[in-house]
Amino acid sequence: MVDRAAGALTLPDDWPAGPDRSLTLNRMGSFDWDLASGMMHLDQPAHQVLDLPPGEYDGRRETVTSRIPPEDAARLEALVAQALKSGSEHYGVYFRIRRRDGSLRWTHTQGCVRRDGTGRPSRVIGIVRDATEELADSTARIAADTERRWQTSVVESTTAALAHARTVQDVIDVLKDAHGLEIFGATSLVMGLLEPGGRIQLVAGGPEEAFVPGTRYTRVDEQYPMSEVVRTLAPRFIEGPRDFADSYPVLWPHIEALGVEAAAYLPLIAQGRPIGAFGLLYGDRNGFSSEERNLLVALGSSIAQSVQRAVLYDQEHDLAEGLQQAMLPRRIPEVPGAQIAVRYRSARMGRDIGGDWYDIIALPGGRVGAVIGDVQGHDTDAAAVMGQLRIVLRAYAAEGHNPATVMARASVFLHELDTDRFATCMYAETDLASGVVQVVRAGHVDPLLRDTDGSCRRLPVEGGLPLGLSAEFGRMEYPVTTVELDPGQTLLLYTDGLVEQPGADLDDGMQLLTALVHSGPRDIQQLADHLCEVVDERGGDDDVALLLLRRRGALTPQTGGRLHQHVAQNDPGALGSARRMVRSAVHAWGARERADEIELVADELITNALLHTDGGAVVTVRVLSGPQRRLRVEVEDRSSVLPRRRDAGESGVSGRGLLLVDRLTDAWGVDSRGSGKCVWCEFAVPERQREGPPDGPDGVSG
Repeated sequence: MVDRAAGALTLPDDWPAGPDRSLTLNRMGSFDWDLASGMMHLDQPAHQVLDLPPGEYDGRRETVTSRIPPEDAARLEALVAQALKSGSEHYGVYFRIRRRDGSLRWTHTQGCVRRDGTGRPSRVIGIVRDATEELADSTARIAADTERRWQTSVVESTTAALAHARTVQDVIDVLKDAHGLEIFGATSLVMGLLEPGGRIQLVAGGPEEAFVPGTRYTRVDEQYPMSEVVRTLAPRFIEGPRDFADSYPVLWPHIEALGVEAAAYLPLIAQGRPIGAFGLLYGDRNGFSSEERNLLVALGSSIAQSVQRAVLYDQEHDLAEGLQQAMLPRRIPEVPGAQIAVRYRSARMGRDIGGDWYDIIALPGGRVGAVIGDVQGHDTDAAAVMGQLRIVLRAYAAEGHNPATVMARASVFLHELDTDRFATCMYAETDLASGVVQVVRAGHVDPLLRDTDGSCRRLPVEGGLPLGLSAEFGRMEYPVTTVELDPGQTLLLYTDGLVEQPGADLDDGMQLLTALVHSGPRDIQQLADHLCEVVDERGGDDDVALLLLRRRGALTPQTGGRLHQHVAQNDPGALGSARRMVRSAVHAWGARERADEIELVADELITNALLHTDGGAVVTVRVLSGPQRRLRVEVEDRSSVLPRRRDAGESGVSGRGLLLVDRLTDAWGVDSRGSGKCVWCEFAVPERQREGPPDGPDGVSG
């Protein structure tokens, strides 16, 4: 400065400026870092550059680096480490420092490495300066682009992960896993769903084993952060412990011990209305930058859409599963002489229900009918068809029809429904006194038989077309397979979801199932649970129905059997089924030598009852034990008129029936009944030699 009037030169009082003032005016400070102790001294300008008041600084370098974003801190550490190891004397690097208000400031540091007499680094002396203006045009734009790309990647990766979440729990699991919380930088999360009446249910409860009492259900008008964001539809960012304590005095005493320093609560808004709230809890954070707030708000919108979709999925799945359960029997009747276990598992994929069902039908004479079936499709229509089909099949069985007729009539019923669905089905009618089982199969998978020693084998059952298709194509034949169930043996009926897996062969699934049954628990309830656990672990896109029937009693030699069937008048199909039943009994009970005689006499008695009486007939075939084993055929009708022998004459075409009966049987007679009569006949048959399992000594069949 020149004083022209006096002609003398006048200088400022503070000229020349000292080093500290020069550094301060140029927004530059110095540091001295002792490598042995780890302590770092900052001068006053350095405190200003780093926005770190001296009263909040403990002299440790880690306190400074904790304010640096992780990616910048990693770059700085790598550069310093390289300089110390390589013998360099100088290094320089740009990085960002997080200020107290949460914003980021570009900073530049330059250090000089001092070494001792051995060449080992001992101190780093350098400067830090504000590089905001310097990088405003170039580096700032690059950093902004990098930040935007990072934000976009976070939103895209989170949205992609949420796209696979089907249930609310799936959404929570996606957000809570290690990668999800790492992206957000949070330690835990909370989530609440809004219920009718203004109540919020907590579905994700923050830190593990840190449930806050009284917060499972809260109201929108209460002083909680989730209640506030649902009420105001605005996010709430809690930037420190003091903010938490002042804003939510009821909640803070429970939060303080958990080490929560900050939190971000976001309303979950879908289609313009709140459906809940979502909160991220932080253990080491002071404040949120504007970029972080925008990122969390954007993620909140994506999370809200996923939660709404998951809530609808859960509601529809619960409704569908409830409908399915309503279609199944409410209870399984107590059946003397049998142990029964039933299970149903809905598909793990998809919200629609299927047409799988089971049923147990208590029948007269100590018999029980076991049904397993599967209607085509996975929707409410399949469940509705299943419910109707289950009811009519039960009705046909209760009317006294034989298994083949029950299956044929059910097929006609399904064909006449206004639906394009078909169904596979298995019907097994068991006489628990004798152990004789009549099995009919309509396009279904074969059953399994588990022996008393745990061995398991597949029971090949001759079958017909699925229900509905057999009536459509006019192929109504359903052959009856007769097997014997000894005391302690278990019959397993199931739907194909238990054995079919995508990309695997059905035979492989059958072999796996037989192995699981063979190694499973002896108790049938535990065995059913064990098989369902395997299904749950495997997952799948098909429902599973399972029915296990075990005949009670100790294992004793089989002494007799009994088959029972109603034959309606003017029903040729029922007449043919009765003949097949007699033929099956003759072969199953070791009377093959007299098969022709027994079938001829039984046919004569049945035909006479249908021709000469009003109404149908009831045919019973049984084995009588005693000094001599006998097979007995009984035909009951509602007429009290007793049969009599007639002379047919040389040219007569009738009248010889009773002569045949008298000549071919060992004994026959007529018993009067209250509502009619019973014509019976007996045949002496040899004692049956029991045979081993058809599939080998181990009893396990593929």
